[in-house]
Amino acid sequence: MSTDKLQAAKATVRAFNAAFDTASDNDLAQVLAAHCSSDYYWRGMHPFYEQRGATNVVDRFWLPLRRSLTSMQRREDVFMAGANDVDDGKTIWVAGMGHMMGLFDQDWLGIPATHKMTFLRYAEFHRVEHDHIAESAFFCDVISVMQQAGHYPLPPQTGAAFLHPGPRTHDGILLEPQAPEAGEQTMAVVNRMIADLSTLNVGDAYDCPPELLARTWHEDMIWYGPAGIGSSYTIPRYQHQHQYPFRRHIKNKQFNGHIARFAEGNYAGFFGWANLTNTPTGGFLGLPGNEIKADMRVVDIYRREGDKLAENWVFIDFLHYLQMQGLDILGRLRELRRPD
Repeated sequence: MSTDKLQAAKATVRAFNAAFDTASDNDLAQVLAAHCSSDYYWRGMHPFYEQRGATNVVDRFWLPLRRSLTSMQRREDVFMAGANDVDDGKTIWVAGMGHMMGLFDQDWLGIPATHKMTFLRYAEFHRVEHDHIAESAFFCDVISVMQQAGHYPLPPQTGAAFLHPGPRTHDGILLEPQAPEAGEQTMAVVNRMIADLSTLNVGDAYDCPPELLARTWHEDMIWYGPAGIGSSYTIPRYQHQHQYPFRRHIKNKQFNGHIARFAEGNYAGFFGWANLTNTPTGGFLGLPGNEIKADMRVVDIYRREGDKLAENWVFIDFLHYLQMQGLDILGRLRELRRPD
């Protein structure tokens, strides 16, 4: 894929973000329609799901969010584009990741407003076609907002809870063209890691030798996990605080593939719909087990350093995953707040 095409795709998304972020509520749908295709397709986490057309996306997701998180700012940490490795480069995708920050002035999804600064972690993927955005996927950490508001809905998480920083190297906004060979190297490392873990999943092996992870990860790796799991630092702590609880308390792991997977420079990202299907046996997220196969819709954003991965930002649609198992986290919060 030529760098000119990637730069053009990035310019399309930058122009959209600039117009959208400064538009009034009344103009949001018009701005979205101007920058997106007529059959625009949007994917969102529970409870937003799939939407078609600018008006539906704005009414279902953006307007309620902007009215709750007033004076909202987009605080971007990673911005990149790439040819989709899933379809042999036939499509171009652009990804951004960071936080939406604002004043939590009105309840959102039943989460009580705090009237204080609140950060909504997000990762956004756009497929660009003919200078328009044809489809998007917007992942955000709703449980983190609950956590910030003092209404954390799950048992204690195994990793650390804090506001996730951007890349240690402060170079995640890739506005300039990147050397194609750098992106190819990053994609190769990510694909090798995926292959290693896929092999390990055969037969539901419980543990993972640290040496296997060290093939593609630096010893001082940082894994920024979603609320519910939390974040970990170094291979040993990552394994004890996430990988082993995940592997030991989940069975029937099935990898379903990705919608988009691409890299540019030292950065890579992917998302699936759903990436994984599995059955919790009890203990994962501190919850009981069952025999229900549930889907995990996951985003991973990576930073490569040298020949290995150094940082990883992860989003998982836990609201949907738990809803499939009969636990409606947002519904339970609404019931707890009923005066009767």
